[in-house]
Amino acid sequence: MNTRDPLELAHFKNMSSTWWDEKGPLRLLHRITPQRVAFIKEKVGVYFRIPEDSLKPFHGLRILDVGCGGGILCEPLARLGAEVTGIDPLEENIALAKAHAKAMDLSITYLSHTIEELPQNLSSFDVIIASEIIEHVKDQDGFLKACVDRLSPDGGLVVTTFNKTLKSYVLGIIAAEYILNWAPRGTHSWEKFISPEVLSQKLKTLGLGLQEITGLRFSPLSGEWGFSSSTDVNYFLWGARCLNPHEKNTSAGHKNAI
Repeated sequence: MNTRDPLELAHFKNMSSTWWDEKGPLRLLHRITPQRVAFIKEKVGVYFRIPEDSLKPFHGLRILDVGCGGGILCEPLARLGAEVTGIDPLEENIALAKAHAKAMDLSITYLSHTIEELPQNLSSFDVIIASEIIEHVKDQDGFLKACVDRLSPDGGLVVTTFNKTLKSYVLGIIAAEYILNWAPRGTHSWEKFISPEVLSQKLKTLGLGLQEITGLRFSPLSGEWGFSSSTDVNYFLWGARCLNPHEKNTSAGHKNAI
């Protein structure tokens, strides 16, 4: 099984030096990272019954960020106390991520691997995050299985991606890449987008039957991103095995059960 897509890697390799430029070609990821962190913090916190007033809520949790790029999601997770590992197939991204983490005095493990290349002797992870990555891999089914295989028995998976709708094509590609220049042209392929219904079923087949989903929206008036009940364009999904004793908890806020 090989999830590497040479065309995708070549595209992102050209942007490797810009990961921490908040006004650069990857600025959209910076803009939605507060929502990504908030979603992860809420779902992980409820699932593992973490006190809301904890200063380091993720202390003791092993978290894997798949397709971590320059580490812009790894760093806030490390600040929340997690033992974070970030992986990315591009060595240029990993070198940048390591240098930035060192400058921030953060202890994060970075490896230049795809998910299927991870050494088998690595311990399993409590949480695996696949944020804005499944729409860039070659084998989505194999990718998801490889992620689930590296989870601990009571672990959980976070996937953030694009829905496969006409609206996502118009707003996520035509508007974002060709009109607003929020992302470089050619960053996304609509054919690789995946609906929440399809993703949900794939994860249920892999044993992650406890699921929650949240949509993401952009407000032109405020210029801010926020959560939404609509999943027409972007959505975040949390999935875990129903065997976990914490599954009876439900989180407040923005969620729809699948």
